[in-house]
Amino acid sequence: MNASSAPLPGGTWTLGDLTVTRFGYGAMQLAGPGVMGPPADHDGALAVLREAAALGITHIDTAGAYGPRVTNWLIREALHPYPPALHIVTKVGAVRDPQGGWPPARRPEELRRAVHENLEDLGLDALDVVNLRLGDARGPLPGSLAEPFETLVELRREGLIRHLGVSNATPEQVREAQAIAPIVCVQNMYNLAHRQDDELIDELAARNIAYVPFFPLGGFTPLQSEALSAVAARLGATPMSVALAWLLRRSPNILLIPGTSSVAHLRENVAGAGLSLSGEDLAELDKIGR
Repeated sequence: MNASSAPLPGGTWTLGDLTVTRFGYGAMQLAGPGVMGPPADHDGALAVLREAAALGITHIDTAGAYGPRVTNWLIREALHPYPPALHIVTKVGAVRDPQGGWPPARRPEELRRAVHENLEDLGLDALDVVNLRLGDARGPLPGSLAEPFETLVELRREGLIRHLGVSNATPEQVREAQAIAPIVCVQNMYNLAHRQDDELIDELAARNIAYVPFFPLGGFTPLQSEALSAVAARLGATPMSVALAWLLRRSPNILLIPGTSSVAHLRENVAGAGLSLSGEDLAELDKIGR
């Protein structure tokens, strides 16, 4: 059996009318240091994207702010024209400043510009899913999302966006968005050690809405836990493999988008997410972050 015919861990999920693999790929790490500028290894970045498609991954996450625009250019160069089954999810609501910061850009004209840039850079007539990024680099912040979200609703009515989601959002903002228009996903920080969205995940699962954890492996600070290391040692696996496998077991609506700039690491992530966890393993892991 070749890689593309092997089923990916977790099976599939439906975002609105789009079927995607629950194991996806996050493109952020394809940009240069600090998610700024081009990658050191341009051909290597293209190889990772092509390997993701060859493995059968049909959910690629990106954003115009990555680079900025670099990851979208790479995705287009590597994969366009896109296979019919491949779906690209992007984010708007933040830009990059010369210092590498992520200032908000949520005025109507800024959001419209961001959507049109994503369309141009990815070579698409319509974006499959657009998440409205809220909060800041420290996390979600309270406040109404009505004005920026309604701008994206208008763009969807114009046929430029198929489905909507929110990112870096509070539970209250998620509910506010749902009251304005249907959403298909929520993308927030969540992993074994950061479990603040446990109730929200279950609430979304009941509504058939996907939850997409960013930094599933801890992000810029890799996960560290004695319990995680103990389970990994018992299974003869890496802690990162256990962390990914746990996320897929946590709830059927969780979609994974671990990022990497290495083909070998991408393959390791896929294999690791398929790790079998026993009831004893899960009980031990569930204590982390609580």
